[in-house]
Parts: sequence; C-alpha cells; structure tokens
Amino acid sequence: MSKSPASTAHYRPETRLVHSGTLRSQYGETSEALFLTQGYVYNSAEECEARFKGEDPGFIYSRYSNPTIAMFERRMIELEGAEAARSAATGMAAVTTAILAPLKAGDHVVASRALFGSCLYVVQDLLPRYGIETTLVDGLDLDQWQRAVKPNTKTFFLESPTNPTLDVLDIPGIAEIAHKGGARLIVDNVFATPIWQSPLALGADVVVYSATKHIDGQGRCLGGIILSSEAFIAEHIHNFMRQTGPSISPFNAWVLLKGLETLGVRVRAQTETAARIADVLASHPKISRLVFPGRADHPQAALVKKQMRGGSTLVGFEVKGGKQGAFRVLNELKLAKISNNLGDAKSLVTHPATTTHQRLKPEDRAALGISEGFIRFSAGLEHADDLIEDLTAALEKA
Repeated sequence: MSKSPASTAHYRPETRLVHSGTLRSQYGETSEALFLTQGYVYNSAEECEARFKGEDPGFIYSRYSNPTIAMFERRMIELEGAEAARSAATGMAAVTTAILAPLKAGDHVVASRALFGSCLYVVQDLLPRYGIETTLVDGLDLDQWQRAVKPNTKTFFLESPTNPTLDVLDIPGIAEIAHKGGARLIVDNVFATPIWQSPLALGADVVVYSATKHIDGQGRCLGGIILSSEAFIAEHIHNFMRQTGPSISPFNAWVLLKGLETLGVRVRAQTETAARIADVLASHPKISRLVFPGRADHPQAALVKKQMRGGSTLVGFEVKGGKQGAFRVLNELKLAKISNNLGDAKSLVTHPATTTHQRLKPEDRAALGISEGFIRFSAGLEHADDLIEDLTAALEKA
C-alpha cells in the first residue's frame, strides 16, 4: 500500500467525497481496492511483536482495522471535520458503542425523548440493566436539559432533525449545557446528513451515522460510523470495538466508499424533490399537518437557518382519517415503496406508529407528534413530478 493519503481537508465537500482517504496498492488502481482478508502476515516474528505492541504501524486483524475500512473512515473524517473515526457493522452498532463504551455503572445519561425506536431501547431499557441511570427530556426545551443534569451526568444524546417528525434541536445550546455539566454531547446526524449539518462544528463531541441510509443510499448494505476526537476514539471506542467485535466488513466499507462519491449529488437532488413535494402537500385538503425543514412554517424555522445548510430529504405529513387514511394512501402509491428504510435512491414511505415507533405507548407517540395518520416520506431520485403525481393520485383515491 502507498503511504497514508495527504489531507484533502482544504477542498470543498464534493471534492473530499471523491478523493479523501484513498490508498493505492502497487498496481495503481483508479477505484479504491477491496481487501477481503481476515488477517495479515509479517516478515518476521520481531515485526509481528512490534505490530502488536503498537510500535510498528500496520494492520493486524480485520476486526481491528483493514485498508478498505481505513479508507472509508478517513474519507468520513475529512468530510465531517473530525480527528478520528471507527466504523461499525450497522448504524445501531455505532450508536450503542458511542453511548455505552465510555460509561460505567453509576453514570447518568440525558437523552431527547424523540428518538428512533432502537435508540430509545438502548437508552431506556439497555443502559439501566448495567446500572447506568437515564433521563428522557423534551429535546426542544433547553430548560429540561439543564434541569436533568446531575453530578454523575456523563453523556447527552440526541438526533436532529428527529425521526420521524423532523423537529430541529438547538445543538449549540444543548452542547453548552452538556459541557458546563461536565458531559459530552453525541449527535445522531442521519436525517441531516453531513451535507446539510456539521454537529462537531456546532459544539457536539461525537457524531454517529447509520451509513446504511444516505451514505450507501442505494439499498445495498448495512454500516455505521462514529466520529470524534483522537482522544475519545482512542480512549473509549477503539479497544471496545477491538474486543467486542461490532466491526464493519471490508466489502460493506467498500460499498460505502463508492456511495460517498455521489452523496452530495444525491442529497441535493433528493432535498430539492422533498421541498417540491412539501410545497404541494402543504395545501392539500387531505393533509392536516406537514413538516419539512426549510419551509417558513417549520416549527423551528429560525433554528434551521442558523445551524443547517439545507433542509432534508424527508417530509413528514399527517393524513386525515388516522391509521385507515394513512394506510389507504400507502396502499395506493405506485412509485414510492413501503419500507422502514430512508435515504435511498428509491422513494420510500413509512408509517412510524406501526413500524419504527410501534413499541412506544400510544400516549408517548402522541406526545411526540407521531399520530396514527402520520407518514414519513423519504424522497428518492425519481423525477419530482412523477412522485407528486403518485402522491396526489393516492390521496385522491384514499
């Protein structure tokens, strides 16, 4: 392999998405090489010993690292403006590791109540099993974050925009509260993508992604990544992942590398489409509520302008008629496919109350704005007019 790649951090994001982190073998390949290997060999026993001691740089075992995985991590580091990163097998492996690895029994976590169902499980069910106290707050209310801080608070966790109602939380304000209380802030940035929001620049300490979503963006594989400072990754994440093994496969890392090359193009096109859909649905007689970051009527419109560079590839809307009304619309759609995924080249629709957030009590879903008629629409790369015609036809028939 060639030496570590020169930094491309001075280039604009679109250029970094194509060139950052590339390592080339002696064959000088154009596309990044895929290294499907479990282990590595050494020229001598002495070299092997030095490698395991950390005195000789290089790869030891693909559960720890791998040339292809390293390229994916380096590209994400330069895109996100982080110092270090570790990729994981799935987005939830990244979330769970980022939250759990630095903690011990007796610590305290504060998290926004508006979370993806599996994230809520980690905070609400898993952490307390290991003696870690948790508090859920209304993420939009800075006073609740402040009041939740205790002497043993170590971590704040949030997602913004939230899943599925697209609320936008005040990352700088929450980061300030966390840091004053001696805690770190972890932000799940999936709905914004690194194209539209940079949590580390806003004061967050750790950023996590389900790379399964926009980063792959074509429904092919699973993956996740944790990005932070060198100190956080070295002290808390690297050894945890090395010993427990939630590692990404080299093949998936390679797929994600190729996905990054088109991330900016895809996200911009999807966001433009989502904005057009939102404008049409906002005045539709069968829609009782519409949420899209970037519209003037978004509940946190001023905050969106302040901390995001663009809207989202997702639109949330509530169909009149509750669950039956929503199901009728979903079943009438011809282009957009019913799925619990998002960020794909194909438009996908989700009914959160019966899928991603079905484990919540009805009153808890209602408090979060997840009604029985609420639909999450993930805009794909189809022509916007075709998607609008598909949606409006489904609404008319429902």
